Amino acid sequence: MTRANIILAALLAGLGVATSVFGNALDGVLEVHSAYVNVDGGVFKLHARVQYPENEDIRAALSDGVTLMFDLEAIVARERRYWFDAGVVSNMLRRELSYHTVSNRYVVRDVGAGGRQDSFATLHEALVDIGTIDNWPLLVEPQISPDARHRVSVRASVRRGRLPDTLRALMFWSDSWHRTSEWYSWSLPI
Repeated sequence: MTRANIILAALLAGLGVATSVFGNALDGVLEVHSAYVNVDGGVFKLHARVQYPENEDIRAALSDGVTLMFDLEAIVARERRYWFDAGVVSNMLRRELSYHTVSNRYVVRDVGAGGRQDSFATLHEALVDIGTIDNWPLLVEPQISPDARHRVSVRASVRRGRLPDTLRALMFWSDSWHRTSEWYSWSLPI
């Protein structure tokens, strides 16, 4: 077999693996199961439970060096009767999931302020940690009007983050690998 044929075969095999890994990797449940806000010292703190997809394709992608990004978007809006709702605050919580081959553990890292990082023995444990949001400061009392109704909306998403160099060359066209849940909304208790 010539060198050109070996390279072509490797590229086609990599393309087949990459397509199969990324084609159905996000199949499964992606849902905000519950969410609520409590007030602690004038700060409204969000508590939520999110279920993310878990399957063999995700395990394979992570073990191949793919990083997954998990976002939780929270919006608070003042409800208006005859016009569009007025946005009060919009926050994003970002978490990153990767697989560390040497330690054989899944690593969850908060992106942004704080930068908390934990590792887990199983993908299930890592996804439960990512989907558990407790005491996330959403807004403070002076940001809301006590005489108006406010609505809180939360949604979760997962997308492909960084790729290893070998897959980056094959997957340059697949930036749309992304999935988002439905909004979970309720009235803010004041």
